[in-house]
Amino acid sequence: MLKGSIVALVTPFYEDGRVNYKKFVELLEFHLSHKTDGIVVLGTTGEASTLTQKEAEELILLSVNTIQKRVPLIVGAGSNDTVKATQLAKRYSELGADYILSITPYYNKTNENGLIHHFQSIADHCSCPVILYNVPSRTGMNISISALEVLSKHPNICGIKEASGNISYATEVATLINDNFILLSGNDDIIVPMMSIGAVGVISVFANIYPIETHEICKNCLEHNFAAALKIQLESLPLMQSLFLETNPIPVKEALNHLGFAVGGYRLPLYSMSPNAKVKLIEQIDMYEEKLRK
Repeated sequence: MLKGSIVALVTPFYEDGRVNYKKFVELLEFHLSHKTDGIVVLGTTGEASTLTQKEAEELILLSVNTIQKRVPLIVGAGSNDTVKATQLAKRYSELGADYILSITPYYNKTNENGLIHHFQSIADHCSCPVILYNVPSRTGMNISISALEVLSKHPNICGIKEASGNISYATEVATLINDNFILLSGNDDIIVPMMSIGAVGVISVFANIYPIETHEICKNCLEHNFAAALKIQLESLPLMQSLFLETNPIPVKEALNHLGFAVGGYRLPLYSMSPNAKVKLIEQIDMYEEKLRK
């Protein structure tokens, strides 16, 4: 069962912009040895929108060969073109993805029936389960509860990554949870609230830098020790928030580089973090490191 701390993995680059495949494997191994419960590649945090198809497929194959089923591999395969999204999901499942993460259409936003048919097409043609991804702050489109009620009954749609940050909406989503449909938090700053209403884990940016702490939050929640989980959540909250001082994954890559992971920079239009924001982020990292040493 998919649950716990699932890292939304960054894609490392060399200074000239090429994908650093060696470093990517090192990151995978780091998470496998630091209690991460699942790995997302080709997500928003992985800068999937600026990767070529060849690069994307190479990253999937490296992930499959490195992970070797030790934890679930979730692969992002979204598009605002239903045919393309369906083809990507089918291809990536054939390459070895355990789950496909599929975002709502963006820019050419559709109506409710179009959204239902979009996700049904993807799920119909994919040989592995599909997780819906709701992040209206990026796409400008929210999955309505009525649409989600229909989609949750599809035999190949197994859950939703809910990243609206709206607890009221998430509580309505939680009414649809059953043995075949799970809820995952898409926001690090509300892992405990989300898991208190039935989420089984988080797809996390914070886990890139502190996988053990993210795992412990989720583990405690799953064991109904919410007091212990909340303690870690609140201690981590300022840094979690700092990871979104600018557009993700700009801050988390700066954080990884500060901590010695050497993941490189970005592909335009993403750009280096502004100096003032970077100072604030580094201050939060250093304070968090000090807390961990005590």
